[in-house]
Amino acid sequence: MKIVVIGGSGLIGSKLVKILDGQGHEAVAASPKTGVNTLTGEGVAEALAGAGAVVDVSNSPSLEDSAAMEFFETSTRNLLAAAAADAGVGHYVALSVVGSERLPDSGYMRAKVAQEKLIAASGLPYSLVHATQFFEFLQGIVDAATDGDTVHLAPVLIQPMAADDVAAAVAEVVVGAPTYAVVEVGGPEQFRLDELGRSVLDAQRDPRSVVGDPGARYFGAAVAERSLVPADGARIAGTRLAEWRTRASHGQ
Repeated sequence: MKIVVIGGSGLIGSKLVKILDGQGHEAVAASPKTGVNTLTGEGVAEALAGAGAVVDVSNSPSLEDSAAMEFFETSTRNLLAAAAADAGVGHYVALSVVGSERLPDSGYMRAKVAQEKLIAASGLPYSLVHATQFFEFLQGIVDAATDGDTVHLAPVLIQPMAADDVAAAVAEVVVGAPTYAVVEVGGPEQFRLDELGRSVLDAQRDPRSVVGDPGARYFGAAVAERSLVPADGARIAGTRLAEWRTRASHGQ
């Protein structure tokens, strides 16, 4: 089956293309690097021609509120229009974020929710994959919460996972039957966000200190105890944080 991977040159997309190719599918990496621009529509119809499935793992170049909303709404409308025009597209899959609907203070999360609503209302067979935060982005969480030499993180639960496992979960969903619903995936371990932040700094011998601050925001959004973790029944990935760190230290 031809499967078009929007954002196929990125972290998750490149891994997803490799998995699908290994399964014998014709995985097409579509991104501005390959001449496909979902914002302008350039190359979209050509890329989707003859596709049996489309999976969108692209991300906004900017996390600023209005820019993220413009990206996800415009690109999704362009993709849906092209997919609807090609009768062969029998499954439209998009990668989103666990807790997106629970973090309305975040303009980025509001944009992801808007994207999902467009997909659900499109009439196309679809599945939405909600993944927890990636291990690869934990450093970014710490850096975003830093003020001087102090990192302010809320002591709430978080259940991160490896990007490899995210790609594997998306691959499993896209080759299956449309769910017309959200499929949640998360890592095998839960942590307190502030404790995880300390672990990240300790692993790098970073002198910054972490303060467990109940009022600390997560990329601008207020977070509750379970805002960042999946519900019961979520698919659980296998890679634990210590294993991922070992692999990362060996360049794997």
